[in-house]
Amino acid sequence: MTARILVVDDIPANVKLLEVRLLAEYLEVLTANNGTEALEICEGGRVDVVLLDVMMPGMDGFEVCRRLKADPATAHIPVVMVTALDQTSDRIRGLEAGADDFLTKPVNDLQLITRVKSLVRLKMLTDELRLRASTTRNIGIEELLSRREVSDATAKVLLVDERQESANRVQKMLRNAGECTVIADPHAAVFEAAEGGYECILVSTRFAAFDPLRLCSQLRSLDRTRFLPIILIAGAGEEERIVRGLELGINDYLTTPVDQQELVARIRTQVRRKRYNEQLRASVAETMEMAVIDALTGLHNRRYLDNHLQTLFDRATARRRPLSLMITDIDRFKAINDTHGHDGGDRVLREFARRLRQNVRGIDLACRFGGEEFVVVMPDTDQPVAEKVAERIRAEIARAPFFTREEGGEGITVTVSVGVSSMKPYGDRVEDLMKRADVALYEAKSGGRNRVVAKAA
Repeated sequence: MTARILVVDDIPANVKLLEVRLLAEYLEVLTANNGTEALEICEGGRVDVVLLDVMMPGMDGFEVCRRLKADPATAHIPVVMVTALDQTSDRIRGLEAGADDFLTKPVNDLQLITRVKSLVRLKMLTDELRLRASTTRNIGIEELLSRREVSDATAKVLLVDERQESANRVQKMLRNAGECTVIADPHAAVFEAAEGGYECILVSTRFAAFDPLRLCSQLRSLDRTRFLPIILIAGAGEEERIVRGLELGINDYLTTPVDQQELVARIRTQVRRKRYNEQLRASVAETMEMAVIDALTGLHNRRYLDNHLQTLFDRATARRRPLSLMITDIDRFKAINDTHGHDGGDRVLREFARRLRQNVRGIDLACRFGGEEFVVVMPDTDQPVAEKVAERIRAEIARAPFFTREEGGEGITVTVSVGVSSMKPYGDRVEDLMKRADVALYEAKSGGRNRVVAKAA
């Protein structure tokens, strides 16, 4: 995982120290020595997380944070306050300014990297949703991007801890900040988390005969709990377990003895970000359903592809990441329409779209390009992998018959030809990428159909 981290501090030695630590994790580091410069860099749209010193001359960190969170263009950027102040009142002041997290100097390496990577993961999810939203701003979704009202209603928290004494202590800490349910059995906790409508999961590491990271892994593997924030409560000296947990996708951690103010703050941070992303995801889905979804197949339409492909292409170019796409064409579709009527043809298109969707990732963009042609855009995918995906789709289409009547009846064999192309490292354009895929598709059709042809980048 890579990201751009902005370090803001008026003392060069402090900046250098954080920069060295972050570069060791292969993160890209930007620096600023005052609040005004930090605001300008953030407005340029190149920042994933801000590490913001509080005590700066002129505009202090609290004011910088307030301004970032008040601007719709930068409100979604996570801000971590880095301060020598360790009073409860200072933490509260930072949270009131809109800070997502805080670190106390001298900064512990594990805490630093944990907080940064956790917020980077959340920022990446938000960016993906905002990216999809920005494609359709001409249909009124731009209003959504400036919406910052996130409910501060009481959070529903699940605590998984087999020790009754420590569980009671945490429950007491959350009495005025959240509705906390305790469950001792980690196996039952998976089902409770999936069905209980929780907004955050606290997992204790103190189990006599169970690995708590296995529970974290299970929660991350289930669709219903995949985006549920997980906070690990670890004991002193469990740094290795914490690191493993972060690799599995936990969002944050606390060490015992748990500080009430920190516990409440970290739950609040995770829950507010979760609510924001859910609000954004729901609104995007609802609006796009009306304007950029093909009514017959449920896939995105060409209008959406024409806008979004350029955005994905530009992002891949800026980050020097691979990008591939495929164009598929159902073989002899006109004969299907002529023989079975347009209703039969429509059923074939719907079933084709269903099988296509099942064989691509969630981050891939599958669109109905027009008629019987479909396009799949695959970010972070090089040509060899794209060819394998295309071959899998081709085989899946040919594997089972298609039915042209609602009541079933005798099925028909349907095949597909696929053209694949990948983005060149330098000097490429979206038009060229599409053209190469189109030429490859033509070769697949003229070469006998029911095959995959790829054009080298």
